[in-house]
Amino acid sequence: MKIGDLDLSNRLILAPMSEISDSSFRKISKEFGAGLTFTQMVSAEGVVKDNFNTLKLLAFNRSEKPIGVQILGNDPEIISDSVREIIKLHPDVIDLNCGCPVSKVARCDFGAMILEKPTLLGKIITSMVDAAGNVPVSVKLRLGLTKNHINILETSRIAEDSGAAFVTIHARTKDMSYNEKPEWEWIKKVKENVTIPVVGNGSVFSAEDAVAMKSFTGCDSVMVARGALGNPFIFESYNSLIDYKKSLPNPDIDKITMTALKHVEYLLREFGDYLGMDRAKKHLIWYFRKFKGIGIFVEKIMSIYDKSLLNDFVLQHSEKIKRDFYGNEDLSNINKKFKNRVLFWLVENKEEFVPLN
Repeated sequence: MKIGDLDLSNRLILAPMSEISDSSFRKISKEFGAGLTFTQMVSAEGVVKDNFNTLKLLAFNRSEKPIGVQILGNDPEIISDSVREIIKLHPDVIDLNCGCPVSKVARCDFGAMILEKPTLLGKIITSMVDAAGNVPVSVKLRLGLTKNHINILETSRIAEDSGAAFVTIHARTKDMSYNEKPEWEWIKKVKENVTIPVVGNGSVFSAEDAVAMKSFTGCDSVMVARGALGNPFIFESYNSLIDYKKSLPNPDIDKITMTALKHVEYLLREFGDYLGMDRAKKHLIWYFRKFKGIGIFVEKIMSIYDKSLLNDFVLQHSEKIKRDFYGNEDLSNINKKFKNRVLFWLVENKEEFVPLN
């Protein structure tokens, strides 16, 4: 997929995900072949007001390019002002979030709620394009708010007519849960409905899923969110399929362990030992969730607060997996829980982030 001077070739895109798409995760994904990554979603108002925490989320190294920034808001003037500030950082894409379904975003009339206001959507995109100069503007859309009101053909046309360089379509409505199958046929309809590039998104958990989405919908590229959690190998596998028509074997436990520990090291460097440990634990759980012993792993890892002890525990757990130390465990149930709720090890009523995929 080519957008102006930005050529992604046939590479996958890593989605912006709250509390996930930090520099460490972007770096790991890039090392395994992601074509474009995004910073975490940032508040347009936070950018304009120079909010320290917002600006931290925008930070990226030149080595991470190409990189996109996704902004959240609903006021065309504030959003255009934020874009003028963001382009000073020289991102490769600036994206408008019109897909986030979580309540704390929706009650501010941000994210997916903008889908119900097509005139406002057009004004926002136009203001972004006018402010962005040569930086391409994209829009992340859901199908609509409900299955009874799917307006994705209207909103995607508005995005095109307002100057968006491409659209990303998450093939669910706002009210659909993540255990409901995404309706990929709508991505195909959008592709037939607009002339700008279309990026597909929704329940892509493997390289084969990405190939299937492109084949079925005709989309120009695929964005991966949950499918990359504990699995940056998806980018490498997809590239092998596309470039060499060759399927790679699933990564073995040694490769997963070394990648996981490298990811932990990146996180500790980025956030320091205290905050980095908290972030590292959830990533480690995602890396090892497909192996027996995950229940014991989750229980024990939460009580470790020293990075040396954490490293030793991960290596010991890896060795036990290789020796088939752990008994039977219903991993299919773990996988189902993960797809329904990525923080599957937390109590059901605990509030959590929802990946923006």
